[in-house]
Amino acid sequence: MKNSNSLSQSHKILFLNTLAFTVCFACWTLNGVLVTFLVDNGIFHWNVVQVGWLLGIPILTGSIMRLPIGILTDKYGGKYVFSLLLLLCSIPLFLLPYADSFGMFALLSFLFGMVGTSFAVGIGYTSIWYPKEWQGRALGIFGMGNAGAAITTFLAPSLLNHFSIDDPQNGWKTLPIIYAISLVVIGIAFLIFTENKKVESSNKTISQMLTPLKSQRVWRFGAYYFLVFGCFVAYSQWLLPNFMNVYQTSLVMGGLFATMFSLPSGVIRAFGGYLSDKFGARKVMYWVLGSSVILSALLSIPKMEITTSGPGILAAKKGVVSAINNQTVKIDDKEYSILQKAPNTSENTIFPTSTSWQDVVVAHNQSVAKKELIAKGVTVIKFDANMWVFLVLVILIGISWGIGKAAVYKHIPEYFPNEIGVVGGMVGMIGGLGGFFGPIIFGYLLTATGIWSSSWIFILIFSIVCLVWMHYTITQLTNKKELTVNNAKLEPAY
Repeated sequence: MKNSNSLSQSHKILFLNTLAFTVCFACWTLNGVLVTFLVDNGIFHWNVVQVGWLLGIPILTGSIMRLPIGILTDKYGGKYVFSLLLLLCSIPLFLLPYADSFGMFALLSFLFGMVGTSFAVGIGYTSIWYPKEWQGRALGIFGMGNAGAAITTFLAPSLLNHFSIDDPQNGWKTLPIIYAISLVVIGIAFLIFTENKKVESSNKTISQMLTPLKSQRVWRFGAYYFLVFGCFVAYSQWLLPNFMNVYQTSLVMGGLFATMFSLPSGVIRAFGGYLSDKFGARKVMYWVLGSSVILSALLSIPKMEITTSGPGILAAKKGVVSAINNQTVKIDDKEYSILQKAPNTSENTIFPTSTSWQDVVVAHNQSVAKKELIAKGVTVIKFDANMWVFLVLVILIGISWGIGKAAVYKHIPEYFPNEIGVVGGMVGMIGGLGGFFGPIIFGYLLTATGIWSSSWIFILIFSIVCLVWMHYTITQLTNKKELTVNNAKLEPAY
């Protein structure tokens, strides 16, 4: 590992791993574009529930199967597991053009959704080729394959439109074939150009390999990853309807804004690995969780208009209303000025605005007692949740989560060097389930509250829980003198 040839071999493995993961992630998110296209163009007449299942099935498969695939990676090595995964997942994509029913499409989606497990394979196979001081950067670079989702978002709609020009009914069938061929090419390249390498624990039994899952630390890392990866995947799907409903953007503009969230979050992961190597993953996670709390709190404020009581006018003495017009009310010989409603000139402002006016509540010739209300006050507080400010905050929290994804996985080879595939698979599974259940949770919250920002309130609460849990654990171990930090780069064992 110390000579340049070994490092060159490591970099070659990292390049192939990242390339394969990028293609796999693009395939994993294919249904998001393909199913929408098929329904919008009347090629298949699936209802909303069926569409929801077709979007979620690959995400679910790629999540729940990460643990067993991680175990296989530890036991047999990444070369053969990754190659076999790529080649086998190409089969359902080759068959997808022949699907003529919901059931068949769902079954094939379930099978090609296995490409989502490529993360568990790549984490174990990348980590074993690098020393401790390189782990964060290497795993961060590998994790940039998340950007494969943006490739599908950018290219797939244009390709579908192009293929459908001459054959509107069957043109779409070319796209899954292209994806399948990509998997085959990468799979063969893996067999030819990579060298197999296994962890020292590869001779352990399955029961022995699963022992680390009893550690509370694994589940805590899983909770962090549910936030920084699972919620990232969830919002990659959720932001489009959010922009269209709250800000009335077009489909194209909403998709562009959603991509502006997902693309930087995937690319920044390598920088997160560098920061974790340089400053320690614990310190980076403090910043990530802290920024998630602050940014989600700002995003939780909904676009709203509140009408409440304002300052009114009371009669100074008893009398009879002798005159009423737009500006004044006259009681006997005393005139009271009425505050008029000003025109609204505060559209799409950054900060909340307040407008007040008064509505007359007495009639002509009415007798009025002293201190009786003449005109009630009305105050309207309006918050436009400026779209560009919202977009910037969304991009920032996406970047924060991207850094956090690398920081979480920096811990795993640090504390579980011989069970990277198992622990990485378990943490990845929990994160992937966040991507599946996130939109479901957001949907229930939206239905219950009628507020789109209710999903950010969930993120705020969950971020606080993760931050408090991490800080409590570190504090407890510090008090027991189980944490020793000799220099800025030594990682505390929490």
